Amino acid sequence: MTRERLYLYDTTLRDGQQTQGVQFSTAEKLKIAAALDALGVDHIEGGWPGANPTDSAFFEEVGQTRATLTAFGMTKRAGRSAANDEVLAAVTNAGTPAVCLVGKTHDFHVTTALGITLEENIANIAASVSHLVGQGREALFDAEHFFDGYKANAPYALDCLHAALEAGARWIVLCDTNGGTLPHEIGQIVQDVIEQGIPGDHLGIHTHNDTETAVAGSLAAVMAGARQIQGTLNGLGERCGNANLTALIPTLLLKAPYKDLFETGVSMEALARLTRTSRMLDDILNRVPQKQVAYVGASAFAHKAGLHASAILKDPTTYEHIDPGLVGNRRVVPMSNQAGQSNLRRRLSEMGLEVDKGEPALARILDRVKARETEGYSYDTAQASFELLARDELGMLPEFFEVKRYRVTVERRKNKYDRMVSLSEAVVVVKVDGEKKLSVSESMDEAGNDRGPVNALSKALAKDLGRYQEAIDDMRLVDFKVRITQGGTEAVTRVIIDSEDGQGRRWATVGVSANIVDASFEALLDAVRWKLVRDGGQG
Repeated sequence: MTRERLYLYDTTLRDGQQTQGVQFSTAEKLKIAAALDALGVDHIEGGWPGANPTDSAFFEEVGQTRATLTAFGMTKRAGRSAANDEVLAAVTNAGTPAVCLVGKTHDFHVTTALGITLEENIANIAASVSHLVGQGREALFDAEHFFDGYKANAPYALDCLHAALEAGARWIVLCDTNGGTLPHEIGQIVQDVIEQGIPGDHLGIHTHNDTETAVAGSLAAVMAGARQIQGTLNGLGERCGNANLTALIPTLLLKAPYKDLFETGVSMEALARLTRTSRMLDDILNRVPQKQVAYVGASAFAHKAGLHASAILKDPTTYEHIDPGLVGNRRVVPMSNQAGQSNLRRRLSEMGLEVDKGEPALARILDRVKARETEGYSYDTAQASFELLARDELGMLPEFFEVKRYRVTVERRKNKYDRMVSLSEAVVVVKVDGEKKLSVSESMDEAGNDRGPVNALSKALAKDLGRYQEAIDDMRLVDFKVRITQGGTEAVTRVIIDSEDGQGRRWATVGVSANIVDASFEALLDAVRWKLVRDGGQG
């Protein structure tokens, strides 16, 4: 059976930047574009050249891409030719092989927002698209507010589409700009548009998520005949966001009937990098990934209830709709105050700790987890700290060293250039093999910048651990997250630290205290101890 080709058009670099609080630098846009290209999307919309310096710089610096690089702009303004419209010229001067122009297709917006006649708007669409085609560009027409326009005045909305098609547009993209059109309406209207002479293999769909149905609306359009889907990584976009490609792509590749009817430019190998790509974007945005999002969320394949975990042990398909590894995610059976012994024994087994059913230590571990979670600890993501807790109750945690005391100071002073700078310094005293060792470390980096008190503590702790020193020389702190778990005067700080070593292993540890430095130090201690346990250190 021959499958039809579906084309994926990514608008993260433009629509994504409309998200409140999101502002990409040029370097960040280049990094995201490279990840999108590796993923296998067909078009990468880089932004609106001429609209802001960042977008213009992106088009100047971006290199060759497998995907078709696309510039975004708007149709020419009334009263001037396409060749003499400086706004349109800035878009075409970016030199991209494809250009997407947005134009009005809702009569209300034409007369109210643009203040021109309906005929003038159609003439602007046709002239703009023809201008692009004459330059040898692949022309796309974004039919703004199309679904609302179609419901208000279908003949006029269709006239706008026909004007773009007859002028040579390769793709005509139907936009649910306000995000209020439901999937069944989208499917019916797309079908009507095709019946009115706009070929499905020239139709795209662009949905917004204001009713939480952007992905469903896109799929409805595809089943009705549209063959291009526009969306963003992680569903970024103004208001409630755009159609989320991290949900659309695996659905198209893994779910019937889509996987049987269509093919895309995304390979199964690239699909296995989807979770990593999603989290890379969140790292760039310096925001916490949403755990509950489909396919790529940290909790997408988490089984917290004991009944579920017991079934998962027998057959993962009992509570999982796909193999998490297909999208680069993983199954998690977290330890929590709802955990049962089936969860616990499975988690211990994954750590290489085989414990017999009915072992008294199992109940003690569960009680300790529940008690600590009431204090603010969370072991859902800090699996290394959980392992240390479990090993302690099982009598399998060596005492490598003892921390006798630590101190951190932060000094604010003027440097030789008469500028105010900060300097953090930490002192850590540990006892190893009966010998006390005092280590002092500053947090200044090679560029002369203060990396903060936690960095100073980390360097001091790892400076001299006697016979264990060699085992920790290749570990480094790669992420540091702080959460306030309660409010007001009883606020408790939870710190999660991610560490990595030369073997590529990455692990997370947790610390909790009313004092952020104390919570950080607890997490740092766990990170070092887990590393020593895994490298076979003996206390």
